[in-house]
Amino acid sequence: MKVAVVILNYNGEHLLRTFLPSVVAHTPYDIYVVDNGSTDSSLEVLKTEFPTVKTVILNRNYGFAEGYNRGLKDIEADYFMLLNDDVEVTANWLEPLIELMDSTPECAVCQPKLLSYLDKTQFEYAGAAGGELDWLGYPFCRGRIFSTLETDKMQYDTSEIFWATGAALMIRKDIFNAMGGFDPLFFAHQEEIDLCFRIKREGYSIYCVTSSVCYHLGGATLQKSTFRKTFLNFRNNHLLIYKNYPRNIYRRVFISRLFLDLLAALSFLCSGKPKEMLAVFYALRAFRRMKKIYKTNRQITALPSGLHPYSILKEYHLNHHKKFSQLPKK
Repeated sequence: MKVAVVILNYNGEHLLRTFLPSVVAHTPYDIYVVDNGSTDSSLEVLKTEFPTVKTVILNRNYGFAEGYNRGLKDIEADYFMLLNDDVEVTANWLEPLIELMDSTPECAVCQPKLLSYLDKTQFEYAGAAGGELDWLGYPFCRGRIFSTLETDKMQYDTSEIFWATGAALMIRKDIFNAMGGFDPLFFAHQEEIDLCFRIKREGYSIYCVTSSVCYHLGGATLQKSTFRKTFLNFRNNHLLIYKNYPRNIYRRVFISRLFLDLLAALSFLCSGKPKEMLAVFYALRAFRRMKKIYKTNRQITALPSGLHPYSILKEYHLNHHKKFSQLPKK
């Protein structure tokens, strides 16, 4: 099989009913739902309403990272298309992605252009037109920088990016397996950035294919503003840079990031979000405990190409560059 579309589900009964019909209608390949130990009626919905969709049933919620690792083990395909359960796809959405992968052997990962399901003229927060990373390890997207979402005016062509969103990510099966899949310790959030970072370090390229369009609801599992989401994002981002940066560069980055995290915590407090302020400190404590797991494996000597050599925080807040097109060129 050329492609397997694989959707990770956890208590997403209503999302399956809303979004899976478009996937079934526009996908001429096998579709799998990996169920992450749901306690709702997800499995019954799949059985009765989507009989052509195959299921992989896990015994509990392993999170995004390990859920996919376990779910993909016995699925055979040249390419895995990982898709969130809150994504609406469009006609012929897979063909441009497959064409790129077939014609570009150095491309390991690609993604479609992600627009908002709620406003289909705007880019979507989680993936937009492809992910980027600044030198401090802050992720942002073409079409979305922090809370600023651009209107899609076809301004971003198919291009090489630094990371592809886990909301809609196509990856070569052999490379996914060779890289050991997602890091299960991340559980959820930024595990796809970590995987893409490791893939880039091996010399492969990653693309956003803008002729393929999907619409993402976003925040279906965890809302944008919660203690848990803030905790995971801050903790995992520190794990990301600790794992993937050379030691000499990491030391400088960590000092800057520690100061910026303290500013973020203060900002949460001033915004009336004391729980999210606490989440920052809990994340730093968790990172300090977890980093010893990776200490013996840190043999990295150089960063891969593609990191932006500026601070996206400075560009956004001080230089008022709210759009990707306004940012300095690499």
